[in-house]
Amino acid sequence: MDFELSDTQRPVVDALDTLLARFAGVERCRTAAAGQEYDHVLERELRRSGFFDSFTEESIGPLGATLAVERIGAHLGTVAATAHLLVLPALGIDALEGPVALVLDGDTRPLRFAAEAATVLTAGADRCTLTRPAPSAAAALPSAYGYSLGRVASGAGEDLAPGTAATMINWWRLGVSAEAVGMMQKALEIAVRYAEDRRTFGRAIGSFQALQHRMAELTILIEGARWLTYEAAFHGAPGEASATAAAHTMAALPTVTRETHQILGAIGLTREHDLHLYTLRLQALRTELGGLRRHRRAVVAARWGEGVS
Repeated sequence: MDFELSDTQRPVVDALDTLLARFAGVERCRTAAAGQEYDHVLERELRRSGFFDSFTEESIGPLGATLAVERIGAHLGTVAATAHLLVLPALGIDALEGPVALVLDGDTRPLRFAAEAATVLTAGADRCTLTRPAPSAAAALPSAYGYSLGRVASGAGEDLAPGTAATMINWWRLGVSAEAVGMMQKALEIAVRYAEDRRTFGRAIGSFQALQHRMAELTILIEGARWLTYEAAFHGAPGEASATAAAHTMAALPTVTRETHQILGAIGLTREHDLHLYTLRLQALRTELGGLRRHRRAVVAARWGEGVS
């Protein structure tokens, strides 16, 4: 595996980082979180700059689109990046505007962007259903997780082709993993900077071996999640690979959250500090698609069959 970005990928990532530096970031995230708002401006800029076409662009492809989802997560973009960059193009659905809520049929838990969704994509047993409900303020729920949360509003749906549910779930798992990787990496970078700057007994706390070991462990967990996600994207998000990436990522997530906050001496729990912006969003991602248990069951089913428990 090539561990460096290619000559095609590097300019795309650099251009995306430049755009996100203008239209995303910590302060914009704080504003969006305070009002529980979807960032229509960021979505418009991403669409206008062609990033929503990455999946089908031959020189970029699904792997490049996955890299873009990771960077949007790292910059705290408040848009439905997984849906727009991965799930919709994988299903061959023409570009849709506005928030997209991804739903498992029968799941009644609060969902990202659900109350304000212009489109709801539901994965059933075999087919997806595409619904365009009217956004409902009554469906919105209080949220402390950096995303607006809500219940899916009802509406008439359009059934898609057989097999689309599996495609949707595989790319959804991959996208959530990519978003989480971007946020976990940023959380670790914040902790490392603090460990370099914070001094005790006349030396930086990052020079103590105990903290070095803990940060090394986090690096290994995040790199494992990153490369499992990239590999699955490169191979077209087969079910086992996507589930494995999601299972590893979601298993790493609690450790990254706990350790980064502890390295900062719990300073990151305060609203004034940036760390909580990343770690609270990670908790929202942690519950999607049924959470870690469902990801692990999908790995087992893919390897040994549905009858194994």
